[in-house]
Amino acid sequence: MSEKYIIGIDEGSQSAKVTIFDVKGNIVCEGRAPLRPYNLPKPGYVEHPDDDWWTAICEGSKKCMAKFKGDVEDIIGIGLCTIRCCRTYLKEDGSLAQPALSWMDIRVSQPYDFSNPDVRWICASSGYITHRLTGEFKDTVANYEYNWPIDVDNWKWSDNPADYEANGMPREMLFNLVMPGEILGYVTEKAAKATGLPQGVPVVATANDKAVEGLGTGCMGDTTACISLGTYTTAMMEGKENLKGTSYAWPKFSCVPNKYFYDSNGIRRGMWTISWFRDILGDSYIEMAKERGMSAEELLSEEAEKVPAGSDGLMTVLEWLAPVDARYKKGIMIGFDGRHTRGHIYRSLLEAVAMTLKKHVDDMCSEIHVNLDTLIITGGGSNSDLFMQVLADVFNIKTVRNEVNGAAGLGSAICAAVAAKVYNSFDEAVENMVRIEDEFIPKPENVALYEKMLPIYSGITEHTDEVLKKSYELFN
Repeated sequence: MSEKYIIGIDEGSQSAKVTIFDVKGNIVCEGRAPLRPYNLPKPGYVEHPDDDWWTAICEGSKKCMAKFKGDVEDIIGIGLCTIRCCRTYLKEDGSLAQPALSWMDIRVSQPYDFSNPDVRWICASSGYITHRLTGEFKDTVANYEYNWPIDVDNWKWSDNPADYEANGMPREMLFNLVMPGEILGYVTEKAAKATGLPQGVPVVATANDKAVEGLGTGCMGDTTACISLGTYTTAMMEGKENLKGTSYAWPKFSCVPNKYFYDSNGIRRGMWTISWFRDILGDSYIEMAKERGMSAEELLSEEAEKVPAGSDGLMTVLEWLAPVDARYKKGIMIGFDGRHTRGHIYRSLLEAVAMTLKKHVDDMCSEIHVNLDTLIITGGGSNSDLFMQVLADVFNIKTVRNEVNGAAGLGSAICAAVAAKVYNSFDEAVENMVRIEDEFIPKPENVALYEKMLPIYSGITEHTDEVLKKSYELFN
């Protein structure tokens, strides 16, 4: 019997990643293409330029398929995962009527205003890419949450006319919905030519990108959470019900039908801030790292490893993108003195991510009455041993990373494996396709320091908010 293969597509805020897996979850080959910088036509508007989502998937897919040495006839499915909380407005034929809206755009939280007469369809990012791949006007139900007329309890469009009025979206403007693990359609001849993907292969529904990541990490049970180190950085864990009236545990559609995933509060532009710091160091630093056979992040990590826990008192508040309801908030670095170096700043950023998430995860766990014993880390930042140890020390629990870092891609492949009947259930697929690679155990001396540092760190904004409110009036 010949080997079978599955493709996982993971399009996030910064790039499109296309990976071919075997049915045991091993990476066979992959391709990646960056997304272009956002267009920012006015304050609060964040748009993807031109047809950037589709262009990046085409480029990433072609790179991936060019590396594939197997028989394309043995590719049995494509799992599709795209960034959540985005919105697209399409013409009658499914092409873009206007630029796609990022999750950071204020308009995704507002009702549609019918200002563009060319708009026939309104859908999430996954619906648009589904149409480009298959020609179908279908989408996964599990990528529709905030500001859509959706019945989260029953996994379908709402039966209440008031929900459509509130969101400015008549039912006839919305795609038909399918469950995760079901087939959306099949790669068309046109899409095959554009992407290099094999024509006729089924495209399978997944969920919102965070839930797909959660599935790809194997995050299951009441004592395990996973942290997604993405542009939006958050923690997640498996849930049993669609919670109501919560403040810290936010129920989302799971990637497993009729189950839920709980999000903690998160960090807007979390790992983006790490990239921001790398970039402002300039090309000379990146070139210096290359000369040493390293990436800029690896060189920064090497410098930061020489810095003690706590960064000699340098603390960072990660507000590089203010929330809509508190536009005055800004990023802060406080506590500089003559000891501080690039390594201190870099470690301070890592510690800020860890400490901010620690507060959010503690709040979530307290609200749903659970105690964690394991933390799974996914995303590019998990490649850093230093960052993994910081997270283990701040959370004071065992922290692990898996063999496959791109959890959203693997989660997509798991959905496709279930659709193709390779496995009889999502649990069986996870058991066969997800494996832990490394464990990090908390260091008692660092744990003790962070426990003292956390209440100081958490109180910074109590003193800085009033200053930022005044400066916001001056500079915005």
